[in-house]
Amino acid sequence: MNFQAVKSIYSFEMARFFRTLSQSLISPVLSTSLYFIVFGAAIGSRIQEIDGVSYGAFIVPGLIMLSVLTQSISNASFGIYFPKFLGSIYELHTAPVSFVEIVLGYVGAAATKSALIGLVILATAKFFVDFEILHWGAMLAFLALTCISFSLFGFIIGIWSKNFEQLQMVPLLVITPLVFLGGSFYSISMLPPFWQTITLFNPVVYLISGFRWAFYGTSDINIGVSLMMIAAFMLICLGIIGWTFKTGYKIKT
Repeated sequence: MNFQAVKSIYSFEMARFFRTLSQSLISPVLSTSLYFIVFGAAIGSRIQEIDGVSYGAFIVPGLIMLSVLTQSISNASFGIYFPKFLGSIYELHTAPVSFVEIVLGYVGAAATKSALIGLVILATAKFFVDFEILHWGAMLAFLALTCISFSLFGFIIGIWSKNFEQLQMVPLLVITPLVFLGGSFYSISMLPPFWQTITLFNPVVYLISGFRWAFYGTSDINIGVSLMMIAAFMLICLGIIGWTFKTGYKIKT
């Protein structure tokens, strides 16, 4: 394992994050703050509690997940796309660096950035609502697993994309709607039976449900099932990335 290569890629990506701190960190925090204001005032005045939790506190895990998912995909996809765009990815191929080390560097940096954003939003939420976290260890574990798995997914998008439009298409047209329809602002138990069944095909439901359980001990999905779904998604992403580097798909052409 070439740890120096991993460290170099990781350090470069983190340095880029801190150079654009206003866009990378402040922007998602401000967006989430607006969600708290709008949803807390508009919906919170009509829905007092869900599963014994005040509505303002109930949406905290969902809003954190919304930012973490989108930022994980965005950071990882842009991180690997720019070397493709500039042509410097071929230097990585000729260097004594394996695809494992490349993935560790780029995905590790993207996951770290997303986790930092998630923790900052968590601290920001305290200014808007009062809440407690019952299972700190589980909360941090779910946060880490989500950041890593969706950074892997973003890495795949970055390799697949031919231009900036494709790079932004999946987060905008797929991930954001899935998060909104994944129980971020409501419990899926509030839906009619038919739509509850349909919602179970949304992978984001399992992430949000498990993350919310870590906060309040209540969830729409069994915690074990949530962990299994995250693990399965991560393994699928790793398999696709391994196949991509083995065949050179979208990399050598």
